Amino acid sequence: MSTSRGNTFRKRPQKYQNKTAFKNDLHDTSHKTKLMNTLEITGVCNRCKDKIEWKIKYKKYKPLTAPRKCTDCQQKTIKHAYHLLCNKCSTDKKVCAKCCKSLNDIHLEDDHVASDIQAMLKGIPERKRRTILRFINKHQKDQQGLTPEVKAEVENILRSIDKVSLEEEFDDFSSDEDEDCLDESDSHHE
Repeated sequence: MSTSRGNTFRKRPQKYQNKTAFKNDLHDTSHKTKLMNTLEITGVCNRCKDKIEWKIKYKKYKPLTAPRKCTDCQQKTIKHAYHLLCNKCSTDKKVCAKCCKSLNDIHLEDDHVASDIQAMLKGIPERKRRTILRFINKHQKDQQGLTPEVKAEVENILRSIDKVSLEEEFDDFSSDEDEDCLDESDSHHE
């Protein structure tokens, strides 16, 4: 690519391309790396969340060693790196804790509720997970976002699914098939 002014279009592809994706825990199995990979980023807008996730993914994230001073309340209450406001001030003002731009309260609740639901879905079987995801998708079409009420309904669905006995359904199904098979075998003998 030429350095001449205005020539910003290159016709050839990138010369050196990575054959494998970068993994931040490939050679580093330290406690710090494991902690960074399990961090949950809350209280920030989607753009800032993507930035912090990128820093974690490519090992550029530098966690705080001591709490920082909040720019609003002037107290040492910031415990997350790259944040300018503490959690209390950011929720009171309804702004992003990193860029200080205004947010809707719905986005903060949705992120929190969605992360809770994802944590609940992590350890359940595929059939139950798909049932709950169908319910959530149906509910999202009706309303704007996820609410704590939806989370409570999902927990109720989980409890009710656990109570359902699949053996009874399979017993009924197999007994019908056995009768059909017996009828067919009788007709073959004649």
